[in-house]
Amino acid sequence: MTTLDRRAAGAEARLEELADGVYAYVQPPGGWCVSNAGVITGGGQVAVVDTTATALRAGALRDTVTALRAGAVRTVVNTHFHGDHTFGNQFFADTATIVGHRSARDEMLFAGFGLTMLWPDVSWGELRLTPPTLLFDSTLTLHLGDRRMDLIHVGPAHTTGDVAVWLPAERVLFAGDVVLSGCTPFNLMGSITGGLRAVERLAALQPLTVVTGHGVVCGPEVFRANSDYLRWLTDLAVAGRAAGLRPLDVARQCDLGEFADLLDAERIVGNLHRAYAELAGADPGVPLDVVAVFAEIIEFNGGRRPQCLA
Repeated sequence: MTTLDRRAAGAEARLEELADGVYAYVQPPGGWCVSNAGVITGGGQVAVVDTTATALRAGALRDTVTALRAGAVRTVVNTHFHGDHTFGNQFFADTATIVGHRSARDEMLFAGFGLTMLWPDVSWGELRLTPPTLLFDSTLTLHLGDRRMDLIHVGPAHTTGDVAVWLPAERVLFAGDVVLSGCTPFNLMGSITGGLRAVERLAALQPLTVVTGHGVVCGPEVFRANSDYLRWLTDLAVAGRAAGLRPLDVARQCDLGEFADLLDAERIVGNLHRAYAELAGADPGVPLDVVAVFAEIIEFNGGRRPQCLA
């Protein structure tokens, strides 16, 4: 992998400084597998929040961090186990401790490189599964010099092991995929009810700036947008289940209304499956058949895989 290759992979990515030494690494347009990352500096060292999906993209992120000349990357925080946020861990593991929720490590080891099977045409590169080694259950506070980082477990929401990174002094929140900006939420592997609780919990922090797992950097208005979708989705599931309709049928028949402009609308199928399971009494985060649901997402999408630009 050459420097030129990495530059090409990261050409559309941009580094946005949110506070002194705090950055969002934003990868437009933010759809499937095109995720954001965070770069936090302090005390002559660097922490990276999530590590992108492919070898080329992770290399581009590493080059961007190196160019800051803020010190070695000593900490990587994984907001959850999905490969588009963790496959790049290996590019930082030589100097960094990788931190995540206890269930995120278990889920990562179980899932392996399953994500690559969903989009076999993507150039994933040579990847080595590199799960977190420093695990926690509820909260964990880290310090980079004088800068404080609070890691907060808020799952099950997007997954069971969702972690938000909160910088209380700067009031900057890295929300992972619990909150998305301009993209359809996706809670198939987590919880709809838990997702609502998680959004409320993050909103209560009163951040000024929110870096979502996908999409543009935004403010606290993003919490209302995500909770509105999840409440609408819940009402849709209640009505569809009462009518004896399958989640796929409900998705096909519904009017997306105010949510029609969100990226990756086909995620509604997976969200409805999770909502149906919870309405039937399933615990939040209980595993569902992701492969079968993804097949229905393809069916909903006219027989085409959702577009993945990783």
